[in-house]
Amino acid sequence: MAQSLRGVQCSIRVLVVAGDNMTAELLTSAFYHGRKDFVPTTLVGSSHAIIGKLGSNQSDVALISAELQDGPLAGLNVLQNLQNCQRRTPAVILMQTATPESVVSAFRAGARGLFYRSHSLKALSKCIRVVHDGQIWASNEDIEHLISAVVHTKPSRFHDSKGMQLLTRREEDVARLVADGLQNCEIAHQLNVTEHSIRNYLYRILDKLELSTRIDLILYAVSQRERFRA
Repeated sequence: MAQSLRGVQCSIRVLVVAGDNMTAELLTSAFYHGRKDFVPTTLVGSSHAIIGKLGSNQSDVALISAELQDGPLAGLNVLQNLQNCQRRTPAVILMQTATPESVVSAFRAGARGLFYRSHSLKALSKCIRVVHDGQIWASNEDIEHLISAVVHTKPSRFHDSKGMQLLTRREEDVARLVADGLQNCEIAHQLNVTEHSIRNYLYRILDKLELSTRIDLILYAVSQRERFRA
């Protein structure tokens, strides 16, 4: 019985969002092959129809096709809706190809990973597990696009030292550790608080700095690193 309970606890509930049934079936098939550590459910259609069905979402990770019935990047509307909910489900965006605009748009919308149709479906379960564990799934090409975006754009908040003055000492500590690449569980351990407290800190930090995603916070914190109090 104990072994069975551990198996249930380790299962990852994956919400698969696709524009058509064939794509949905192809993606969900990657989570089977006799494995019991993934429990996929699917939503198919346009972004508007899918958003209307997200109220009962209880998934641990969402796998969202960028292309839905109402457009090639309509999946980002679903992603943004998930991020606006109280329960922010970490999400992976499935894309046809990588372009600088689509990569930056996906991460700014709140994506925690990008997976491409050209990639082997055998790697999909690893991608989902990495994102579930609080890490980022991105290729070197994706990272190059993000770096290029930082170099060639200058959001005013990134150069506004007053933003850091809005944060408490503990919030600064959390922002600094996020910029260092630590995940919530690692930050919680280092600061001797719960992961729930870290999520609350992050929510307040994003709100105070008028940022949308963890990626935005990392970029902001790096740009203001010299202003962090020791």
